[in-house]
Amino acid sequence: MRAVLAMLLLLTLAACGTSRTPPAVVAPLRPELGEPISCVPYARARSGIALAGDAWQWWDAAAGRYDRGAAPRPGSVLVIGRTPRMRAGHVAVVTRVLGPREILVDHANWATGAARGRIMTDQRVVDVSPGNDWSRVRVWYPPINALGNTVFAAHGFVHAGRSYAGG
Repeated sequence: MRAVLAMLLLLTLAACGTSRTPPAVVAPLRPELGEPISCVPYARARSGIALAGDAWQWWDAAAGRYDRGAAPRPGSVLVIGRTPRMRAGHVAVVTRVLGPREILVDHANWATGAARGRIMTDQRVVDVSPGNDWSRVRVWYPPINALGNTVFAAHGFVHAGRSYAGG
């Protein structure tokens, strides 16, 4: 029975995982954040943005409560839309802006296998949108030591630190 419950828990946390990350690039276990952890509670804890729901829902949920935009800032949350393989979407916290089309993020549960539910830090994300508006992104894929081939639709960035009254 315990094995079944453990498996159900792992499957539940898999909502944000789509690529493999070898243990060498995974941050140490973070028991204070309850690792294993999915992307939503991790982003909420790291950014201070008090939103709920699946990752893809954060963009609409932030309307009228937090600033949103197409330009990344450290501490903001990148909201990636859902796909057939990633039904809940994904959120990642921007840690550094490297240039107009490249950022570093920390995120959780962007992996499969032994790294599922783990926290990964300083992962590259590149804007590949034709209009340089961060609507299409590629995310670092450690097994090939390069950006992954998949282009993900992104809603934009929810910015921490500005919550509107009544939100």
